[in-house]
Amino acid sequence: MKRIFDFFLAAVLIVLLVVPLLIIACLVRLKLGAPVLFHQQRPGRHAKPFKMLKFRSMLDKRGPDGELLPDSERLPAFGGWLRSTSLDELPELWNVLCGEMSFVGPRPLLMEYLPRYSSYQARRHEVRPGITGWAQVNGRNNLSWAEKFDLDIWYVDNRSFRLDMYILLRTVASVVKRDGINASGEATMSAFKGNEP
Repeated sequence: MKRIFDFFLAAVLIVLLVVPLLIIACLVRLKLGAPVLFHQQRPGRHAKPFKMLKFRSMLDKRGPDGELLPDSERLPAFGGWLRSTSLDELPELWNVLCGEMSFVGPRPLLMEYLPRYSSYQARRHEVRPGITGWAQVNGRNNLSWAEKFDLDIWYVDNRSFRLDMYILLRTVASVVKRDGINASGEATMSAFKGNEP
């Protein structure tokens, strides 16, 4: 039932939002350059890699050594606005349509984090990753990594259609209020370094 819901809602939203999506794409191209879409491999269900899509929000500024500058120095005002409104996430509707993501589930993190998880934390990959999730409506980037993982696993163990509807409604409210966009002192969220020995 969840997959059917995801497929049809994603299809409807893509059709309804085609004009706003094109407008945002044009603005990204004008203000941030090409490519308009940012894509990166992320672990999906059972940690199977997939290519997650987002609207580009950062510049490719590099230091004298050729390395990318920190996120805070590459995130312009327009990119920050895209993130604060969560409009940069809209291309993930395609990932939902293709069955790589769900509307609700643990957020897909970086591939490089996989070997850093404990067996408990790795359970977040028992379900499809989501555009939003239990952690996102309970603090988002204001949470510690441990708190996020605890909320992710709670969702895995308690998931239901009713809970998904509740999370979607809470997500709308969080996006409107722009809650928890950035971690304290960070442009986004600090990297997950692994667990203490």
